[in-house]
Amino acid sequence: MTDRDRAPESVDLSTPNAARMYDFFLGGKDNLAPDRAAAEMVLQIAPQIRIAAQQNRAFLGRAVRYLAEAGIRQFLDVGTGLPTQNNVHQVAHAVVPDAPVVYVDNDPVVLAHGRAILAGSKNVHIVQADLRRPEEILENPEVRERIDFDRPFAILLVAIVHFLQDADDPEKIVARFRDALPPGGHLVLSHVCGDALPEAVAPVTEIYRRSSTPIITRSTERIRGFFGDLELVEPGLANVSAWRPDTVEAKRVNERYPQGYFLAGVARKP
Repeated sequence: MTDRDRAPESVDLSTPNAARMYDFFLGGKDNLAPDRAAAEMVLQIAPQIRIAAQQNRAFLGRAVRYLAEAGIRQFLDVGTGLPTQNNVHQVAHAVVPDAPVVYVDNDPVVLAHGRAILAGSKNVHIVQADLRRPEEILENPEVRERIDFDRPFAILLVAIVHFLQDADDPEKIVARFRDALPPGGHLVLSHVCGDALPEAVAPVTEIYRRSSTPIITRSTERIRGFFGDLELVEPGLANVSAWRPDTVEAKRVNERYPQGYFLAGVARKP
């Protein structure tokens, strides 16, 4: 089967796609030759990125399970990426089978795969909208139909804010999502950090600049600022592998790779 056979007709096969590159790092199969080539270039510069991507995905699962066990019954996952194992709805529904989960993405690759995989899933919906236009998401009738904004819910911005350029004003965008949370709502966010491997920032950024979605690494303090005045739950802003590791393997990874290539946190609105 060729790459064209596996991809939607509207997808550009010649340009590396950030979602498909991430899928490659995770060991997935929904990636094409240009994505694999670009991802391999990234790994030559920073081989730790593969582990960081996998641990970021594991963080997402732990965060969702933590929230579901803490009483959160609604999840809005913005910039969801390609479906893989232990998706938000699978983790949440293992605790709360009827929890509404809404996925949001603007990438046609993600939408095509997501709609095919999620077809028939109960209490799960996927919406096409752009993170850069928060109102397009927060006022979307399909979102409002499924998420009750008067009751606590979680907004997930996992491995997505680093695709916002500074010209987009990411602080303002994330603040709009924070403002939409009712008391008791939570923000889950992870972001590539440039502090741990500064020598890799320029070459990796250049590779992503030639992809469909350029990436921007940011400092620890700037990432912390995205949580605003929300209350970070323990352990606060941390390396993804250090956020409540729940397996021996996660703890070993954290010991081996203590640097914060991906920083993550979960915060509650008072």
